[in-house]
Amino acid sequence: MFFRKIDLRIKIVFLLFSFFLLCILGKVFYIQVFQYSKLSEFANDLWSRNLEIEADRGKILDRNGVVLADNLTTSSLVFIPSQIKEKERVCSEISKVLGVSYDELWKHITKKTSIERVHPEGRRLSNEVADKIRSFQFEGVYLLKEAKRYYPYQDFLSHTLGYVGIDNQGLSGIELQYDSYLKGENGSIKYYSDAHGTRLNRSEVYVPPTSGMNVQLTIDFKIQQSLEREMDNIYDMFHPDMALGIVANPKTGELLGISSYPDFNPNEYQKYSTEVLSRNLPIWASYEPGSTFKIVTMATAVNEKVVDIFHDHFYDSGKVNVDGSILKCWKSKGHGDQTYLQVLQNSCNPGFVKLGELLGKERLFSYIRQFGFGEKTGVDLSGEGTGILFPFERIGNVELATSAFGQGPSVTPIQQVMAVSATVNGGYLYQPYIVKSISDNTNTVYYENHKMLKRRVISSDTSAIMRMALESVVAKGGGKSAYIEGYRIGGKTGTAQKQENGVYLTNNYIMSFMSVVPSNDPEAVFYLAIDNPKNTAMLSSYTTTPIARRVLLDIIDSLGISKQEEAMEKDLEWNDKIYYDVPNVMGKSLDEAKKILVNFEVVVEGETGVVVSQSPPPGERIEDRSKVRLLLE
Repeated sequence: MFFRKIDLRIKIVFLLFSFFLLCILGKVFYIQVFQYSKLSEFANDLWSRNLEIEADRGKILDRNGVVLADNLTTSSLVFIPSQIKEKERVCSEISKVLGVSYDELWKHITKKTSIERVHPEGRRLSNEVADKIRSFQFEGVYLLKEAKRYYPYQDFLSHTLGYVGIDNQGLSGIELQYDSYLKGENGSIKYYSDAHGTRLNRSEVYVPPTSGMNVQLTIDFKIQQSLEREMDNIYDMFHPDMALGIVANPKTGELLGISSYPDFNPNEYQKYSTEVLSRNLPIWASYEPGSTFKIVTMATAVNEKVVDIFHDHFYDSGKVNVDGSILKCWKSKGHGDQTYLQVLQNSCNPGFVKLGELLGKERLFSYIRQFGFGEKTGVDLSGEGTGILFPFERIGNVELATSAFGQGPSVTPIQQVMAVSATVNGGYLYQPYIVKSISDNTNTVYYENHKMLKRRVISSDTSAIMRMALESVVAKGGGKSAYIEGYRIGGKTGTAQKQENGVYLTNNYIMSFMSVVPSNDPEAVFYLAIDNPKNTAMLSSYTTTPIARRVLLDIIDSLGISKQEEAMEKDLEWNDKIYYDVPNVMGKSLDEAKKILVNFEVVVEGETGVVVSQSPPPGERIEDRSKVRLLLE
């Protein structure tokens, strides 16, 4: 009986043991067959270590493919402390190469981390320094590829492009605005080690980085280059508080050039103050526009038909009394009797006071808002200002009068450019933009910008009248210094008083010039402003218009604008050069040719016969007393 009980117990134990063994084998089978991938992944995560490889940022290019922001390949120093066996020697040698203290580097080497990036001394290393560190062949010391943002033209378009930080992140301008497209995805080198950092005998895995997308701008390199050159000239000549320029395509809203002073070199942005870095003046600055604003008032008056600018007259005595406030013309004795076209040509303040009175505050300020003042233009750049308009209920007769000639409202340069674009393009107010497209390295376009119409402000007839009126200002009015022989240039000068603590300053002005080329079919609107120029007469003929003329010549060249015979003739001044069309003297005798070419110096090749060749050819317009060569046969 006793032995039977023992046998039973042994059988039970054996059965239990067999059962547990089967469970264990079943579990092992389940793990090996069904959970292998999952557990293997867990193991890899525990053993794997990543050495990050930084991706190149996408390039920023002008409209024709000129690279404005690129990348340089550099190296970054990384330690894996657990793998470094000769810590003292590593610390001694590398601290000398980096030019840092032994103690500073020792902190990095002895940290209880799996991977230690040496920051900031070991970032963006030069090739020379990287090669020296590489030559030591220290265990646990790695040099990883790192991209460094590089701006090949230095301060070129600096406020608009912006700059990037030490971690290759956009911090301002296009670099910040489009950082999600530009930054790309980092890659890595994956290796395996145990908990002590000892490398396991497993192959490394290389995950390549993915470069960011390229951003193509609407900027024209040649036009921007011209603006940058003239900003330097303005600084050298006038030492202003600030200066700025914008060139836009009035038919689309594309920005072809945008520049301001003071600027900075984004390759060395750390050397500049926050004030310089953060102010993109053409879209941020807000000030009273002065006489360039008269374009808006005149366009409103023409569109509302309150005057016929060709036939209606205004008598300017030099000043006008508005509710006890004496508002003066720049010409103290006045311009006398003149048409309203001449009021614009002469930039006559009392004439514009009258236009404001005829329009009334409801109509004038309605148009001012319709032209886009008092609101952001929506340009695809950060930091845009809105300007300031009088609250409607606070607009009295004096505010109405001064606003009509550009004193009172505070506006931004980009607002003025878009308003004048609407004035000359047929009446259409567009939203300005600077990013043309975004594409990857295979040139696959992911985003493309197009012109965006906000509203129509004036009629096509009004726009045509204003184009002609602005051309007359350059040919016969205050913008003569910007006149270019054979080309149709429209424009308007401006002299804006500056305020400080509610008081207008003396001898401290913002000089400006708004121009259109060609005036009959505009392809570019160009605005130039100089704040408080020093050591010069406060006249546009000395400051803005001669500089604008040089930029306009570059715009003409870059856009391929042709000469036009219908260009308005300039009213000559004492220092103006005279130009004549070369007459056709082919087939004439020498005596006959000389009588016809009375305004030129004739150079003859051959002794007798008739003219068989002439240079320059007939119809070319050249300066008075220039040489005309004739070949006789």
